[in-house]
Amino acid sequence: MAEAFITGEKVFRGIPVSAGVCQGRVMVLGRRRETVAWQKVSAEEVPRQIERLEQALVATRKQIQEVQHKVAEAMGGENASIFEAHLLVLEDRTLMDEVVRMMEQEQVSADYAFHQIANKYAATLGAIDDEYLRERVADMKDVVTRVLNNLWGGGDRLEPPQIKEPCVVVSDDLSPSVTAQFDRQKVLGFATDIGSKTSHTAILARSLQIPAVVGLQTISQQLENGQYVLLDGINGLVILNPTDQTLFEYGKLVRKQAGLHEKLLDVKDKPAVTLDGHAVILSANVEHASDTVSVLQHGAAGVGLFRTEFLFIAREVMPSEDEQYQAYRQVAAALKPQAVVIRTLDLGGDKFMTHLKLPPEMNPFLGWRAIRFCLQETAIFKQQLRAILRASAEGNVKIMYPMISGLGELLQANALLEECRQELRAKGVPFDPNMDVGIMIEIPAAVMVAESLAKRVNFFSLGTNDLIQYALAVDRVNEKIAHLYEPTNPAVLKLIKTTVAAAHQAGIWVGVCGEMAGDPALVPLLLGLGVDELSVAAPLVPEIKFLIRRLKWDETRQLAEFALQCESGSEILSRAEAFARAAAPSLFENQS
Repeated sequence: MAEAFITGEKVFRGIPVSAGVCQGRVMVLGRRRETVAWQKVSAEEVPRQIERLEQALVATRKQIQEVQHKVAEAMGGENASIFEAHLLVLEDRTLMDEVVRMMEQEQVSADYAFHQIANKYAATLGAIDDEYLRERVADMKDVVTRVLNNLWGGGDRLEPPQIKEPCVVVSDDLSPSVTAQFDRQKVLGFATDIGSKTSHTAILARSLQIPAVVGLQTISQQLENGQYVLLDGINGLVILNPTDQTLFEYGKLVRKQAGLHEKLLDVKDKPAVTLDGHAVILSANVEHASDTVSVLQHGAAGVGLFRTEFLFIAREVMPSEDEQYQAYRQVAAALKPQAVVIRTLDLGGDKFMTHLKLPPEMNPFLGWRAIRFCLQETAIFKQQLRAILRASAEGNVKIMYPMISGLGELLQANALLEECRQELRAKGVPFDPNMDVGIMIEIPAAVMVAESLAKRVNFFSLGTNDLIQYALAVDRVNEKIAHLYEPTNPAVLKLIKTTVAAAHQAGIWVGVCGEMAGDPALVPLLLGLGVDELSVAAPLVPEIKFLIRRLKWDETRQLAEFALQCESGSEILSRAEAFARAAAPSLFENQS
């Protein structure tokens, strides 16, 4: 080891993926590298090898579902859905058929065949010029390790290591299943050689609120156990042997963070109202009934988006009507009188039910998804509608249909809702006959007919993620064109403004539940465009509320007027960022 590593400060620069600053002793975790020897078997033994593989796959599925359940309870359904990608690997019949074919043709053991074929798939995936797909290699390797462990009779050896003292974990990579089970009291932060902001490990780090830096290339080879480091998850730095001056500077940064935390705690239970008295509804997005704890902890005004699809994915069987009812009722009862907006099934695109063998689609985001799926699978849809209606007896439930593209779909959905009302009346089952009905505005076609739609619903909710994607024809996980995914594109802002105008003309309110609502730089712009409600991830609520309470609504409208006249998305973004930074500098000052 070089002398500089012992006595001198050294800075490693990587990609910041989870904000925060920590310091402590290093624990280097090496990735276990399986070597699977070639093993010849007799023709008579091949069926037994196939049986071994099937048993290992069943055991692996059970282990992943157990991890998924733990994550759902600890962090909510959205984080648990990450492991849907792992389950899909196990259900890839093309891969498994190729493994079986190799066993039969070459008469080799199950572990050797599975290792060879899975590695070939991973190598192919890793070579694709798409960051999102390359990041899925980590998911595949996680599954491969589990399957091999089960083939070898080792059971679940992917439990997180026993860390007895607080430390900063350093590794070449960390699997999502290990990261999800880290003890936040012991793992102060982590740094890895590889990874990106889109990796599932990075997503989990943010949910766990563990500072993390990835993409550090060779840091796991250059650091040793016991060395002292400072990890800056805001700016993407790992500093070995920080000097007193560095510690002093970061001490100031940490104190600023602590001061901001105190300010956020102070506003948690206060209303989201601007300096000139304009009130905004600030609610939370949830995926699981247990997320209500976080909603209450962070001071959200109810739920603006309950993503019900997470009740359906990663299951062997469909949830029953009663099971759905209990989940919806639990959230409504915990939060009343605050409103709970329940979105009906938004399956398809990148969300699938493992027990439904849906045919693959060339363009799943343009295919059989959301309301299109529900209007054809009416038995599934009506079961959910009845469950939501039953939960509405709590008095604070609203229903919302996703992916409405025109009046015909809305009328069909409402007709099925009315059938469910009649069925419940006939059985004497109580429900709220005046439950509000709203729709997601996420397809440009819906914006074009927003005036007609607004006459027949009680509210709109802008799904800006899909609205931007469809309006600009941009796949935002494709790194070659990701720069074109531009929330401040003039066309996008005009779509939002048109939607707001149509809604207000009809006397209904408009919310935003996409990522724009949780971006402090864009919140003033959304308020200026006339949006009435923002729904964000619960941990973001205090930050957004802190900002809103430092804005003047009249000034946000001036910002919006500038944006609607401007022809440059980058210029709009620059003006919006400067506006937000001037209003709440402490939200931005930790960025170098």
